Amino acid sequence: MTATWRATQKANRRASLMRSAAQLFAERGFAAVSTVELGDAVGMSGPALYNYFPSKEALLAEVLIDASRRLLEGCRELVAEPGAPAELLRRLVRFHLDFATADPDVIRIQDRELAQLPSDVNHTVRSLQRQYVQEWDVVLASVRPELDAAERQTRLLGTFGLLNSTPHSAVAADASDILAGMALRALTGP
Repeated sequence: MTATWRATQKANRRASLMRSAAQLFAERGFAAVSTVELGDAVGMSGPALYNYFPSKEALLAEVLIDASRRLLEGCRELVAEPGAPAELLRRLVRFHLDFATADPDVIRIQDRELAQLPSDVNHTVRSLQRQYVQEWDVVLASVRPELDAAERQTRLLGTFGLLNSTPHSAVAADASDILAGMALRALTGP
């Protein structure tokens, strides 16, 4: 029982470090954040970080890989559910928007800090992101079969830019609904 409690405590501390790191990296940039500041953010010493991650870079890597995996897994779960393609596309937009709203710090550091990672980790994150886009592409192709691959890709990437850049700064009370509508029009409009 003690081992389970310790494992749970370690997992909780690790998750807390990841959330705090995402916030600090988003606010000030990866290079400007020290391990001491990361430790302070969760109430431990800077060197104690190494009990959870081998380096500050490994912490950044885990934050970005975790976000990409959660997006891909959530997307795949939605795609596996029955429903008309147009409805599935609406659910995907809402899913991504909910993620971007819940984790705006992760969204902000995803593109800005990816270059700080070793090439193998960068490749892993990019591969997960490509798979995520491919899942959406299959759905969009079902909704708009007349669009060629290049136009679908342009619409998808533009939509992700919209959904990723605005939720943390939008001020309207119904900003989420506005953004979802804009995203669907960008994907399916003429």
